[in-house]
Amino acid sequence: MRSKAVPEETQQVNIDEEASDDDDGDLTEPEGDLKGRSLLEATRDLVVMWQQAGKLVPHEMSDEELVELSKLTTKSSRKKFLKYLALKEGIKRARKEKQQRKKAEREAILEQKKQEGGNVELKNTFLLQYWNRSLDKLLAWRSAQAMLFNQPLVFDMSYDSSMSKRELENTVAQLMEVEAWNRRATEPFHLHFCNLETGGAYEKELVKRYSAETWDKLFITSTDRQHVDVFPRERLVYLTADSPNILHNFDHSKVYIIGSLVDRSIQSGLSLANAKRLKLATARLPLDQFLHWEIGAKNLTLDQMIRILLTVKETGKWEEALKFVPKRKHDGFLEKRNQRDVFVQNRVRGVANNRPAKDSDRLLKTGQRNAERTFKNVDQSLYRLHNEPRSHSRDSTAGLFSDRDRKPAGTTVRVSLKSKMVAKKQAGKGKMWWGDE
Repeated sequence: MRSKAVPEETQQVNIDEEASDDDDGDLTEPEGDLKGRSLLEATRDLVVMWQQAGKLVPHEMSDEELVELSKLTTKSSRKKFLKYLALKEGIKRARKEKQQRKKAEREAILEQKKQEGGNVELKNTFLLQYWNRSLDKLLAWRSAQAMLFNQPLVFDMSYDSSMSKRELENTVAQLMEVEAWNRRATEPFHLHFCNLETGGAYEKELVKRYSAETWDKLFITSTDRQHVDVFPRERLVYLTADSPNILHNFDHSKVYIIGSLVDRSIQSGLSLANAKRLKLATARLPLDQFLHWEIGAKNLTLDQMIRILLTVKETGKWEEALKFVPKRKHDGFLEKRNQRDVFVQNRVRGVANNRPAKDSDRLLKTGQRNAERTFKNVDQSLYRLHNEPRSHSRDSTAGLFSDRDRKPAGTTVRVSLKSKMVAKKQAGKGKMWWGDE
């Protein structure tokens, strides 16, 4: 008990010293003795004193913000944190004032129309207005039914020690996306957050993002028990990118597990080792069987995983589900890519049919025309256009090609050279080297 009390008193004294040694010199030491008061009250008094001195501090602070402020050890970090909260509060206040101003303007316009005409004309529309609260009720009803009848989906929350604070915040942000996409689905999953420790890092961040009231109202089953204690072991399948098994077909009777892990360093094998330790079946998505993967690891975010699983659960088609994989990581589906490669090869070889060209063939046609120009200038006998008819009959080519064209290129050159030299000798313009022999 003493080891905990001494740092607390020391930190309270440091707060008082910073308050008394401020740069402006306007702050004075608070009245009364701070030893008998808590650290939270001392921090609140410090904020009030800085506010009276004209510092940039928020007008209202919650207990969580005061706790975060009390954890900061340096004076500059406290000033930066209070400045951030003050700017955030100012933006929120300005937005609220703008909404109130627009509301007052609308009410003034309605009052003016009532005074002028007596009746206010309603909007003429063939669609009924759909209120947000009606949509919220519908989605909440679906989520409530999913908790009773639909397929469970487990998120393993046992990786808080393997991530930094920034990675943990990113994980919670993705989990919020998961809950939102699942709530808006036609047939949502029954989400389970297993291994969620009470008062742990995951729960603190979730309560901070959702607020305690909203977190208690979510249609999610959160427990500190392991998934092997909640569901039968033979029904569990751990989805991990390091698994040697491929998930060819989505099984509606299985309970799939996704590790709530965001690691920028990509710790390969972490979730697979966790699954093997518990002797669970593992599987990975059929990315190599459908996508031409190019760059990056085959680790997907949690919101991408939930959208893929929701789509394959509803349609049963991996082609539709894997459309949610980021396009920056792959070069299209394998079937479409193979068809495109075959088409390009056929166009190069001249085997493509005579259908009208599309915009995608312009580049290929340009290269073909350039090739034709180049080879025509070199030798007509060495190159034949792709579009020219080819016939194996001798009679059909008798009238098209001369005897010179039928000879090889080397023979034609030698015959023409010899004829020129003989003609030159007969004219008496020179003596040939073979004449001396």
